[in-house]
Amino acid sequence: MKLLVVTCLNEYLNDVSKIFKEANIYVFSTSEIVGHRDGEPLNLLEDWFASGSEDADSMMIFTFTPAANAEKGLELIKIYNEKHKGNFPVRAFIMPVERSV
Repeated sequence: MKLLVVTCLNEYLNDVSKIFKEANIYVFSTSEIVGHRDGEPLNLLEDWFASGSEDADSMMIFTFTPAANAEKGLELIKIYNEKHKGNFPVRAFIMPVERSV
């Protein structure tokens, strides 16, 4: 079991939903968030919220899913970002779930 977490602009939610379906992820939760930037990062390549000092209305999408589905989702998000170059890429990460009840 893995926890897949995705952040994206609100307008990308439908695209992420399609990616999840392709990765056999059919149940997920969302939460509205606002991304902030306070100064320039030391390494622009590692910047989470793209360039500029603007705030961004975003979504956090998360799901508990089998490892294979999480990996497939992450790979599909990588492909999505390569096709849709922009200032606000979809970000995602996988965390292990060690125990649950």
